[in-house]
Amino acid sequence: MDTPSRMQPLPKISTEVFVLTKATANRPAGFLTFTLHAHLPYVVNHGTWPHGMEWLHEAAAETYLPLLRVLKNLERDKIRFNCNLNLSPILLEQLSHPVFIAEFPNYLRRKIVAAREDEAFFIQSGETHLAETARFWHRFFSQALEDFNHFDRNIISGFRHFNDIGLIDIITCGATHGYMPLLGTDESVRAQIRTAVNTHIRHIGKHPKGIWAPECGYRPAGFWNYPVPNADGSPTPPGFDRIGVEQALSESEIDFFFVDTHLVEESERIPSPYELLNGAVPREEKLEQMTHEPHRSLYQPYYVDGPYDKRFATTIFPRDPRTGVQVWSGDTGYPGDGVYLDFHKKRWPGGHRYWRVTGHKVDMGDKLPYYPQQAAERTKAHAANFIHLVYEALKSGFNDEIPPILCSPFDAELFGHWWFEGVLWLEAIARNLHDQHAGGATGIQLISCAEYLEKYPRAGFIAMHEGSWGAEGTNQVWMNPETSWTYTHIYPAELYTRDVCTAGHWRNSPLGKRIMQQLCRELLLLESSDWQFLITTGAARDYAEIRFLTHNDQFNEVKAIWQSFESAGAITKAQDERLAEIERRDGVFPDIDPGLWVAGAKETRHDATTSSEARQLTEPSAKGRATAARSRAAVEEAAQRLVADSTKYDGIPMEKGVTPKKP
Repeated sequence: MDTPSRMQPLPKISTEVFVLTKATANRPAGFLTFTLHAHLPYVVNHGTWPHGMEWLHEAAAETYLPLLRVLKNLERDKIRFNCNLNLSPILLEQLSHPVFIAEFPNYLRRKIVAAREDEAFFIQSGETHLAETARFWHRFFSQALEDFNHFDRNIISGFRHFNDIGLIDIITCGATHGYMPLLGTDESVRAQIRTAVNTHIRHIGKHPKGIWAPECGYRPAGFWNYPVPNADGSPTPPGFDRIGVEQALSESEIDFFFVDTHLVEESERIPSPYELLNGAVPREEKLEQMTHEPHRSLYQPYYVDGPYDKRFATTIFPRDPRTGVQVWSGDTGYPGDGVYLDFHKKRWPGGHRYWRVTGHKVDMGDKLPYYPQQAAERTKAHAANFIHLVYEALKSGFNDEIPPILCSPFDAELFGHWWFEGVLWLEAIARNLHDQHAGGATGIQLISCAEYLEKYPRAGFIAMHEGSWGAEGTNQVWMNPETSWTYTHIYPAELYTRDVCTAGHWRNSPLGKRIMQQLCRELLLLESSDWQFLITTGAARDYAEIRFLTHNDQFNEVKAIWQSFESAGAITKAQDERLAEIERRDGVFPDIDPGLWVAGAKETRHDATTSSEARQLTEPSAKGRATAARSRAAVEEAAQRLVADSTKYDGIPMEKGVTPKKP
């Protein structure tokens, strides 16, 4: 049997924008914020099955469209969800790509036909329940096709609608998911972010307030040496003082990002610059003391310390470890429940799944038939359990003047694709909290990070060491003996790109700009952290290695074309044809600006008292007090003192012997 929320047709989206009602009776005792990180590496024009476009098709059919259906249900019933949804820039480029738009309906039709063929086979075999499940898949993929056409084949427009009405807050990511702690130039870090912001505005229509730093990777400012030599035999560049992630984000007017638990647990609290942020952090001794209590450490946002303009300080939200394992773990978490759809066992050639998890480490041959309605019902119990865990984590702070917030980040594709019922679980949590709030039960409310920061102050400043949410909390997933060779190519490519962009000859002609734009595209695709991740985990090692080498070869081809152009002022017909071929294959970010890679290039922000995206210099206390903003002269004087002090900052080195948590 089918769940109504999954199978009923979507009504036409109204163009009328309404604002979801916010609780007004009493302030919630605590908040829960979901962050869904939707990202896939660039696969368009780079293979189909088993690796390539099939990944994008599966994610669209099983995660993105079902999530849009749930959002429409919540919009209809005026129920808060208010999650932070990251649609990575390279994912936006793929969802809007003509190849995806043309091929995705064909994929859905193949799944529909396969379901019909399975149904006929099961009926002939006398397996009536499996035949019913085949009809379930037929309806599921037929609904996906109907939904896709309903959105005029534009999935992004659906998410943009829900962003516009406040049901979700769409945030950005690195342009191609480049792992920022290991990028070799400040310009490459900034270009990943600035290209991301430009792409976000082009697709979503507004500047993003937050970002998903790829792999929750963070690096502070400080001296850094290149960890590997250059593959081309050129001398390894000397070490240099690099900027911290917080500075690059602040320059691009990004207000907040997310870090893993251990980075906050091992951080150092820094005295707040009260002269500059009067009211943006707790000033009263009692409130400040509260932010230092053990029960608050992971359940409040912080400003990030570092040698940058703290008038525009960037905020971090820590990941909660206790609730996260319930979704990440296929062994002990909710997805491992025996009634849920098994991810691995499929019936070929159609690839539909007819069996449930059954039990921990149950052999494939012993998997039992899947019952969709039973699985859908189980999500309600697991939603209630999750809310209980959130309650237990936050209850110590319910009486605090500043309510605590629990941040629960996940890969979006975990819901629907990996854990098939996960999207229904998200909807059940939203409905459960809505009903409980109406009845005054838990006092917990869903909220986006941006909305929380509009209402409540940060706890203060912290200095963090380098790290990620990967294995051991370090860089080892991306830099290890199996992947270090990739960086021997990335680093010289980054340096070369900076040099030629800085020289500026590409500005003198349309052809020069065209060549340099494609060079920058290939560099961005080369920097994708997905290649190292897939190599390290072994999930698709051969594909990842081929993809990396392809982009490296194409970078070098475009480099050679540029060198010919630079020396002769023109390129051959064969070179022009080859450039056009590479552009057709990897023509992402159509308005990419090579100027972003010019040495020292960065965004310049305006004064905090005039910028709409800057820190609000008012006190957002629960009692509603407001403190007048400092005068412009006082702000500038304080800024000068901070800049002078910042020259003494060298960053916080990685502590030895630390065993960070794994998500």
